[in-house]
Amino acid sequence: MGIAELKREMGMDAPEWREGERSETSRNGGASIPGAAAPCRPGPAIPDPEVGSKAVRRKFTAAYKRRILQEADKGDPGAIAGLLRREGLYSSHLTTWRRQRESGEIAGLEPRKRGKKPVPKNPLAVEVQKLTHDNQRLQKRLKQAEMIIDVQKKLCEMLGLPVATTEVSGSDE
Repeated sequence: MGIAELKREMGMDAPEWREGERSETSRNGGASIPGAAAPCRPGPAIPDPEVGSKAVRRKFTAAYKRRILQEADKGDPGAIAGLLRREGLYSSHLTTWRRQRESGEIAGLEPRKRGKKPVPKNPLAVEVQKLTHDNQRLQKRLKQAEMIIDVQKKLCEMLGLPVATTEVSGSDE
């Protein structure tokens, strides 16, 4: 009988590793037994220790902010510290929310969108753009008409024909 067979008979052969199992001992120093189930303990579920790939900004509803402010207003400093620890908040949250509440901002307790604020559209902007475009088009046609008139005047001078002059009101000539 070989050593491998002897170990197998005594139950000392290498454990089979399954995907997801760890090869190291547990953190309490005891040896881990592959396939053994962890003891069931009543209580809150253990949060996943993995950190997400992208941080997510917390958003607080107005109702939540009001509830926290009410609890903070009726508690002493020690209770406020406990409230902040329990809820995972900072004292700056309370300061900001109180300032918003006192300034009378109705929507002040609602979370605001971050980033550049949209520029309000001027209702006359479309009309101004249309008129500017028409003005440019008419300026172009006026230059073209003036050029044609100049050419006609020069042609009349060359042919010796009389040029009729008309009074143009409001021109710069």
